[in-house]
Amino acid sequence: MSFSDDFVVPTFSTVDPDSDADQRWSTWPAATPTERGPRPWPAWVVTSAAAIDTELGVVKTGKEADVHLIDRAVPTDVVLGAGDGARASLLAAKRYRGPEQSDFHRSSEYREGRRVRNTRDGRAMARGSAHGRRVQAGLWAAAEFDALCRLHSLGVAVPYPVQISGTEILMEFVGHGAEAAPRLAQIKDDGAMLWPLFEQVHEIVIGFARAGFAHGDLSPYNLLVHDGRVVAIDVPQLVDVASNPTGVELLERDCRNVCAWFARRGFVRDPEQVFAEALGEVY
Repeated sequence: MSFSDDFVVPTFSTVDPDSDADQRWSTWPAATPTERGPRPWPAWVVTSAAAIDTELGVVKTGKEADVHLIDRAVPTDVVLGAGDGARASLLAAKRYRGPEQSDFHRSSEYREGRRVRNTRDGRAMARGSAHGRRVQAGLWAAAEFDALCRLHSLGVAVPYPVQISGTEILMEFVGHGAEAAPRLAQIKDDGAMLWPLFEQVHEIVIGFARAGFAHGDLSPYNLLVHDGRVVAIDVPQLVDVASNPTGVELLERDCRNVCAWFARRGFVRDPEQVFAEALGEVY
């Protein structure tokens, strides 16, 4: 009997998750192939069915979602198999809030060009009912996971998306130890010292455009700087420039936002030139 590459061989351990320690079994074995990140999986991804997820705290809170830090690790009494991946890794768990807690403020301009197949869901979202907000949370999570998968496959600097489970996205944690990488807005460099960072941000904008997209909300607050490498985060509102009526406008706004921040720090680049380059990649 042969199995697909995604089949997880059951592994047994004498260790069970401790609910008092905010632990659970790894959700990886229950994920379908389409709910997992693009292949090849990075060497640091833990795929053993014996792995346990331990909550380490909240990294960031927001109106729509909270980001938690998770330690996914295989107990030491388990011998790793050839397909079990790493023994342990830290993951960022972005959890979109349910209808009772969330305050979805994403403008409808981001949703232009997207369609909801279920008309009942579409009507519920339009009314803003509890069911509609629940659907919306799931749609934003799915949109962000799909965007991360596509962008990562194209070589754009985004966190690697490990998996999605309902309204939770597990992705690469960008940082040192349990400390998240600083945002670009926190970097103290100025003038010519910012040149390497600007070049990377420019390449991210061009990478989005080459795929036909604008980030839609790009700013120094959703760009992380980790060991000199810039990584773009928060992409659920990714905009298809061609199909969205405001796509070109949002692409131009992204270019102006990032260039304005660099200019305030003494590194001036023409946002119109960046916009022209990006638009050329789209069309």
